[in-house]
Amino acid sequence: MLPNMHDAEPIPATARAEIDRLLQSGDLFRYTAPKDAPVALLETEFASLLGSKYALAVSSCSAALFLSLKALGLPRDARVMIPAFTFAAVPSAVIHADCVPVLCEVQDNYRIDLGDFAAKLEGVQAVIISHMRGHTSDMDAIMSLCTARNIPVIEDAAHSLGTTWNGQNIGTIGKVGCFSFQSYKMINAGEGGIMVTDDADLIARAVILSGAYEHNWRKHMDRKDNCPELEAAFALSQNKLPLYNLRLSNLSAAVIRPQLTVLTQRVNDGRRNHDRVASTINRSPWISVPEKLPAEQRAPDSLQFNLVGLQDEDVLAIVAAAESLGVKIQVFGLSSDNARAFWNWQFLPEQTDLPQTRSMLMRACDTRLPARLTESECDMVAEVLLQAVEQVMGPLRVYGT
Repeated sequence: MLPNMHDAEPIPATARAEIDRLLQSGDLFRYTAPKDAPVALLETEFASLLGSKYALAVSSCSAALFLSLKALGLPRDARVMIPAFTFAAVPSAVIHADCVPVLCEVQDNYRIDLGDFAAKLEGVQAVIISHMRGHTSDMDAIMSLCTARNIPVIEDAAHSLGTTWNGQNIGTIGKVGCFSFQSYKMINAGEGGIMVTDDADLIARAVILSGAYEHNWRKHMDRKDNCPELEAAFALSQNKLPLYNLRLSNLSAAVIRPQLTVLTQRVNDGRRNHDRVASTINRSPWISVPEKLPAEQRAPDSLQFNLVGLQDEDVLAIVAAAESLGVKIQVFGLSSDNARAFWNWQFLPEQTDLPQTRSMLMRACDTRLPARLTESECDMVAEVLLQAVEQVMGPLRVYGT
């Protein structure tokens, strides 16, 4: 029997003692302790894990994206390029930062169409690269194009904690990397986010903007080797920036920190599960799982595949058949009011159609595939997907018959 694949990753038992201590003390505010608050420790540990100088934990990945844009000091109505395949929170963060989202096309493999990206860079003042569902676009090409134009790149790595590009951690390639601790990510805190950067001036502005009022920014200077650089940066922004109060609580940090130690195992298990199911369902002529790019080492916690050569009614019938067998599929473009379908972002100041992305979203399927699944459970998921397709399209033919 299939497990409930929509359960989030469990919280390690090692978190309980610290959670109980915090509940007993009531010490949930990150700035109460003079030093070594759980949030401050999380930032130090996460920066070390990613190989970054600085990290700032905040209330969500959306908050991290918003703060990144504000910390860049972009003018009002600055144009910010984003891929048309992302979650609605990304263009929302751009608008929250008083900027204008510019959408570029995405290919059938869920990655940015570099031709459309390059054609639309004129007049763009910042770029957010969403590694949507953990699929990495060509970061070498993107960074080359943006560096040549002095355009800062923010990586939306909400789905990509543990992914590498040419051996470098995703989220550390651009100027800023933003990650999520929402329940359906590799690390589960229910909500929460974190940003990383090597830029002292940018992190200082982001810290103050996040809600480090008065001189609480001093509690972000525990890493003594970086204190002089940071102190000068903080001094430049003291009392000059608004406070948006997007801080993370100590309780959330206590839930997150023990999961950092099991991240490598979750990444390895998630990659094993993804590749096992993908190799099986690719046997079907109606299913295509896009290959990873050569430089990419993925850390998947879900499975995406395209249904090819089918009509809308066939796709919807396959979705219904799979659900009846215990596996829920969403088709991004055929699910009602899906927040990942760009035409549902009616709040955008500029509306545009992107036919290539639209066509992809009408056949792109998504299903949960948690790292905690066993190999036998993955085989059951694959069998359900194949069986659902066969129920609608007929049995697979053996090669040569």
